[in-house]
Amino acid sequence: MKKKSEHADKTIRHRSTFAILFYINRTKMRKDGTCQLLCKVSIDAEWEQIGTKVSVNPDIWNPEKGLANGRSANAVTVNRAIDELTEEITGHYNRIKNSLGFITAELVKNAVMGVGLKPLTLLALFREHNEDFRRRVGLDRIKETLDSYLRSYKHLSAFIKDKKGVEDVTLRSLDKNFYDDFELFLCKDCHMMPKTVHEHLYRLKKMTKLAVSQGTLRRDPYCRLHPALPRRKSRHMKLEDLKKLMETPVEKPQLQFVRDMFLFSTFTGLAYADLKRLKTSDITQSEDGAWWIHIRRQKTDTLSSVRLLDIPLRIIEKYRNQRQGDNVFNVYRRGYFILLTRELGKVYGFDLTFGNTSGWQPSIYPAQT
Repeated sequence: MKKKSEHADKTIRHRSTFAILFYINRTKMRKDGTCQLLCKVSIDAEWEQIGTKVSVNPDIWNPEKGLANGRSANAVTVNRAIDELTEEITGHYNRIKNSLGFITAELVKNAVMGVGLKPLTLLALFREHNEDFRRRVGLDRIKETLDSYLRSYKHLSAFIKDKKGVEDVTLRSLDKNFYDDFELFLCKDCHMMPKTVHEHLYRLKKMTKLAVSQGTLRRDPYCRLHPALPRRKSRHMKLEDLKKLMETPVEKPQLQFVRDMFLFSTFTGLAYADLKRLKTSDITQSEDGAWWIHIRRQKTDTLSSVRLLDIPLRIIEKYRNQRQGDNVFNVYRRGYFILLTRELGKVYGFDLTFGNTSGWQPSIYPAQT
């Protein structure tokens, strides 16, 4: 009687919306006369089929009880597999439901099959994202963007550890309080400017959006949150500031180099990333004797042709003997370059932001072809 209760109808119902059913398909019999043991997981009127590697003699299969009759070797193997898979499915059901707050038949099937398993915590998801991004650097992603994600991960990890007292947080626990607390942490504890805070919050929002797309969150808790961006300053440099930059030298060699890179970018429209990767092979001379830059822009992946006027040509010649490899300029790493631009701005008495140089040239000189 005890055995009967153990293997009573294998349609196991933990809730009205959750059921596990084992069956065989007699119309798809194998060459040895056996059938594959199949499992059907039903949740909220949706179901998924899970195939097993277990073969069943159709003569011993009891469709009403969902198990094999008798004590033959095949029956023992089949019923043991049913018990083990039932326990595994139930375990995944409870774990996923407790972690995510919701459950689907597809999530359970993916967990059983070992495919599509995604992190259920914020930092684990962030790490996975960064590793995926790292593998694409040099293909369709750039290292500078990866570095920005790594910085956001670093600050988010510090916030969770210092302010929440834990190593990680579940995705389902994320709410507006977490978002607001992280924003305050960036402003007060990290002393960040509004624009930098906005960038880190944007990457946090990207993680919750990713969690929704991969099915580990049912809805994005931050989809309606749009942090206000600080008002942007004009991207155009004043003519008098440009004249001052051109006519007033600086003694420090590093600042002199950054000054020259600003001027070169002003007259060519090249951004930092393009300037850093500019090769000697990108510079050619046309039949009329004019020199041109032909470069594929890193940000937009579009081919750009820029005629070199006298000032950028003189800058190229000035640093010819300092080249490393095929690079036209030995440009400093981004972080150091930014520090030098701030120092240079203090020397000249006006704000210098290298990322804005692509917007200066059109407002001062006729656009180059």
